[in-house]
Amino acid sequence: MGSLPLKSLPRLWPFYAWLVAFYGTWLAIVTFAGCWPTVVSHWPIALTMSVGSYVAGSTPMGGGTVAFPVLVLLFDMPGSLGRNFGLAIQSIGMVSASIYILSSGKSVDWDLLRPALIGALFGMPLGAAWVAPGISDLAVKLTFAVIWASFGIMHLVKLRELVASTGISQRWRAFDLPIGLLIGVVGGVASSITGVGIDMLIYATLVLLYRADLKLAIPTSVILMAFTSVVGIASNACLATWFPSAYAIDGEVFSNWLAAAPVVAIGAPFGALVVNLISRTPTLVIVSLLCIGQFAWTLIHEQVSGMALVGAIAGVLLFNVLFHGLYYLGRGEAPFAISSPTELATDEGEG
Repeated sequence: MGSLPLKSLPRLWPFYAWLVAFYGTWLAIVTFAGCWPTVVSHWPIALTMSVGSYVAGSTPMGGGTVAFPVLVLLFDMPGSLGRNFGLAIQSIGMVSASIYILSSGKSVDWDLLRPALIGALFGMPLGAAWVAPGISDLAVKLTFAVIWASFGIMHLVKLRELVASTGISQRWRAFDLPIGLLIGVVGGVASSITGVGIDMLIYATLVLLYRADLKLAIPTSVILMAFTSVVGIASNACLATWFPSAYAIDGEVFSNWLAAAPVVAIGAPFGALVVNLISRTPTLVIVSLLCIGQFAWTLIHEQVSGMALVGAIAGVLLFNVLFHGLYYLGRGEAPFAISSPTELATDEGEG
């Protein structure tokens, strides 16, 4: 934070106040509840989230994007634990990044974000109560793998254009309300299953349909995921309290949270700061390759075969068809119109 100009420090007081309040509360919990042994024994997840929190603050991918595969694939924990931990840790890391974003005056697309927040307020609790409990553990893992593999492929294919975009197109502004509500409801349900997803939806919409600058799209996606994470973990906690037999939350969620929370509280805003000082391209390329790699890792680790394998591959293809459609709608073209040889050559040159 030392690289910030002095004139920016006064307006960052809400961020510093948040850090003081959080670290004071966390320190009181681990000290008076005697949780220091728990924190020390769960150091691997704290180390993991030092990377995950940077990803959360510097890309449109929540910290759960790193936490989920590590917990469920490397540590062989159930998908529900990965989901709840992702929501819980993002409620600290991405909230911290959001407070930093708002305090520092970074640009946010409020016209699309407001209706998306309203949609998430309904979509996430509905998904937590009615959808997520009926999804098998393997289906949770495959849903996560498919969503982020698709996202990684989209980035690698269109990265040059995404990084080069400036400003934002006004073509679809008249439809901000229905588009935002749809993102919120659908993304809220998706996030109730895997702990992430709504951030990807609003980001993809902004950069593909609205042709938004990444400096606008990433902060917007961070704030939406932060809000959805808070709503999600609160919904799951309430359901676990009211109906413990059906919605119980594994105790390891809290143990992992205690160890990782102090790391992500500063790691996510650090990512939001650093991303403005260096090129986004290397970070996005590395994270995109990891998203694709975790898809292959999931298929191998879970020994996916038969119709489940076909469904997973079909899911990746379907998501990329949707991304393709958004991209061409953003250009004002029919999604699957046959291009002329000149247009095809132009597309290839754009990457």
